[in-house]
Amino acid sequence: MSDFVLTPPDPVEPVPADRAAGLIPLSDKAELSARAEAFVSSLAAVDPQSPDFGRIVDEALVLGESEMRVAAQIAGRLLDRTLASVSSPHGAQVSTSLTELRRSVRELDPQDLSKLTGRKLFGLLPGGNAARSLLARLRAADEPVNRIVLKLRSGQDALKRDNAAIKGERQRLWDLMTRLSRDAALAAEMDEAVERQVAILDLAEPALAQALRADVLFGLRRRHQDLLTQLAVCAQGYLALDVVRRNNDELVKGIERAVSTTVTALRIGVAVAAALAGQREVIDQVDAVRGLTDSILKSNATLMSVQGQDVQRIASTPAVGIEAVRTSFDQIYAAIDAIDTFKARAADSMSSTVSALDAEIRRAHDHLSRVRETGDQQ
Repeated sequence: MSDFVLTPPDPVEPVPADRAAGLIPLSDKAELSARAEAFVSSLAAVDPQSPDFGRIVDEALVLGESEMRVAAQIAGRLLDRTLASVSSPHGAQVSTSLTELRRSVRELDPQDLSKLTGRKLFGLLPGGNAARSLLARLRAADEPVNRIVLKLRSGQDALKRDNAAIKGERQRLWDLMTRLSRDAALAAEMDEAVERQVAILDLAEPALAQALRADVLFGLRRRHQDLLTQLAVCAQGYLALDVVRRNNDELVKGIERAVSTTVTALRIGVAVAAALAGQREVIDQVDAVRGLTDSILKSNATLMSVQGQDVQRIASTPAVGIEAVRTSFDQIYAAIDAIDTFKARAADSMSSTVSALDAEIRRAHDHLSRVRETGDQQ
């Protein structure tokens, strides 16, 4: 499977409040300036101590109030979406499925093509075929890979639904930012108009100038600051949603590429492995026959050589070995010599025995004669 890399977008930078107002283009600045001048004119036309003055100021100080409440609601929904996405199983499911898919494909990778040469039993007959083993693994992996693909498709659909919801949320946020930007621009125009009026009244009516500065200018600038802050927060949220949308788009594309590439690679792998298995089987059989033939020829040649040497050795060797004859004669001569030596020694021994017996007989003769004579006399 070809490698591919998903490049995440850069993180969203915080949007300063002073830049927030310029993010949304406005086409009715002249109308806003006219409204600001009308506001200042209405303030100048009433007594600072009258209820009408306070009413006009209060109406100005609630500028953008409804938009800020809507912004708070949208921020709440964004927070809920963020928490839901954190606890949602979609992201984890996609990540887990991609990990399982990668592990399955890695297990199917032969890596070492030398293993496809097969093994031989007793060096002759094929006892194993790595190509057939690879084919079996590829076929066995078809079902689990299909399950992983279904999980990835489910996660892909969930990401597409999230992007559709994000698109609607961004549109609502953009509309709100447009209104907030308009309110912020109006607050800025009113600030400038009041500032100009205060500068004029500082000489003519110091009391009114002080009232405008304390009651109006302070409140307007605080409201302007709040509007810009809210606009900056909304702008950052809008950009963050865009990052999420782009990330989801990249994940959707990545899933599509991973699924299509993996399935294609698996099918091609099955076809190639089947072809290799068939080829390897034929090669193993040919090698087995060739090896068996070579072994038989070598064995016959060896037997003929050994047997020929034995025949020549037997033909050139007498029936009885010279050494055996020599040894047998030596043993016969030794036996004859032993007999002669025995007889010679026996003759000497018998001569001594005869002499001893003769002496004893002569000694006994006298006793016998005396005993006989004594017996006769009685």
